[in-house]
Amino acid sequence: MSTLPLWAAEIASLYESHAASQFILHGNVQDSLLLPGIGDSRLGKLDEYVLDVLIPQFEVVLTYDLGGGLRVVRGQPLFAAWPSAPAQGSAMPRAPREAIDLLTHYARYASNVRRANGAATRIAFLLRDAHLAIPSLQGGLNYDLNAMALQVKTWASETLLTEHPFATFLLTENLNDLHPLLSRDLRSANIRIPLPPPSQLAATFQRLAPKYPIALGPWQDKYDLPAAQLAGATLVSIESLLKTKEHRREPISENDLSRLKKELIEKDCQDLIEFIEADRTLEDLHGQADVKEWLRQDLALWRANDTAAMPMGYLFCGPVGTGKTYMVECLAGEAGVPVVKLKNFRDRWVGSTEGNLEKIFALLQALGKCYVFIDEADQALGKRSTDGDSGVGGRVYSMMAKEMSNSANRGRIVWILASSRPDLIEVDLKRPGRVDVKIPIFPTLTPEEGFSLLRALCKKKQVPLDREAYATLQPHIPNWLTPGAAESLAVKIYRLVKTKNLFPAEAALACLQDYQPAVATDIMQFQIDLAVTEASDLAFVPTALRPQPAN
Repeated sequence: MSTLPLWAAEIASLYESHAASQFILHGNVQDSLLLPGIGDSRLGKLDEYVLDVLIPQFEVVLTYDLGGGLRVVRGQPLFAAWPSAPAQGSAMPRAPREAIDLLTHYARYASNVRRANGAATRIAFLLRDAHLAIPSLQGGLNYDLNAMALQVKTWASETLLTEHPFATFLLTENLNDLHPLLSRDLRSANIRIPLPPPSQLAATFQRLAPKYPIALGPWQDKYDLPAAQLAGATLVSIESLLKTKEHRREPISENDLSRLKKELIEKDCQDLIEFIEADRTLEDLHGQADVKEWLRQDLALWRANDTAAMPMGYLFCGPVGTGKTYMVECLAGEAGVPVVKLKNFRDRWVGSTEGNLEKIFALLQALGKCYVFIDEADQALGKRSTDGDSGVGGRVYSMMAKEMSNSANRGRIVWILASSRPDLIEVDLKRPGRVDVKIPIFPTLTPEEGFSLLRALCKKKQVPLDREAYATLQPHIPNWLTPGAAESLAVKIYRLVKTKNLFPAEAALACLQDYQPAVATDIMQFQIDLAVTEASDLAFVPTALRPQPAN
């Protein structure tokens, strides 16, 4: 037991204590695992691990998948002794219903034999890609599918079967893809297979080192270093990397690791997430001294592992173009931890959105310290109401709410929501314990602030504006200039300097005279008011925008 991964030890404990005999394995079920054996550097699939490690003593083992049908992979002579076994040379069932019927019939026969004469044949069954054989019924009703699910459910509840040494394993990547009669069955044990932790990666590197001496050469006797860097990647993708590097005769260098981690994980997640490259810090954030001080205090607590006062999440809110994503990048660069941005996790197929979220949550648990960034959170996070979207929005809301309030994530995962319409985010998702700090971000409020912002951006583009230009430009500097709008102006100024041979101040005057705000004034005012209302601390709000006390 002490040598087994935690999930495997849990299965063994539950079975040996007779607490469960049916196990739904979900999560990282498509990955490879290091198979046991002295000097063995072989990686195998999950079902191989179950066969070789968890149930080597079972005399009869059957497997089923839609492609191969029902097969006896161990104990063919014992199975053939069953009077109702398919005749030698005849085909085993390929359709799910017939395969489940046959297996149920055989398990009951073996259980009755045991009751009659005490001779017990230990039987195990593995249902690969169970969600394809017995899928979720979200959005539809299918009596035959319900009947199959109920029959599989009896394997874990019928006394005749539970008293017999009969173990069943249902493999599915996402619980939400499996029929709810099975995924929510209290008698079955839902076992999540995690992404390999650093300790498992280090052990794997050590065992694979003789097979990939060039690729792993620089890390001899210090495999914990690349293991820590590559946490979150699957063993399948890591082995593919090792094969490629070994073939090219290229060692994996320290400089490779960060880039490789990003590439491997984004590939594994199939465009569900992306890593934000953070090449800037809070020093690059213009103004907002109170906000920067607060964020730096939080980072100091995080580095000291003093998590009691660490926020579970932030909400960055403010008008369009005020630099919410830019602030996330600055915070990430200052912290030196990965920033994972949720991308296209919503899907048009029933159940796929929920399955995508399961996969994302599993990745976040494996990464260690990270920020999770959700842009346009008012649209991405779903609603309590299920009207009009087959309930997808409500299920997304429920899954996100549960994960964001998981206290075990405090100090490991910090959620960052960004929105120009925070009023459209469900109130319960913004409460303390999910989002503890709500930071408003505003456009410039005075011509001096607008000029300072424009001057800083022009300096970056090598078209510096002299401070003396302010007197000329001041009448034309717009109210409520956002970093996005100022960036656009700086680009136009640069273009005029290069194409018309103007001085930067002349180019700036020409651009400001023709300036048209990208966002209507009434919309900007509305979004500013929302940001003021959402702020968790008035210190984040400029004095000019703070609510005036009643007389």
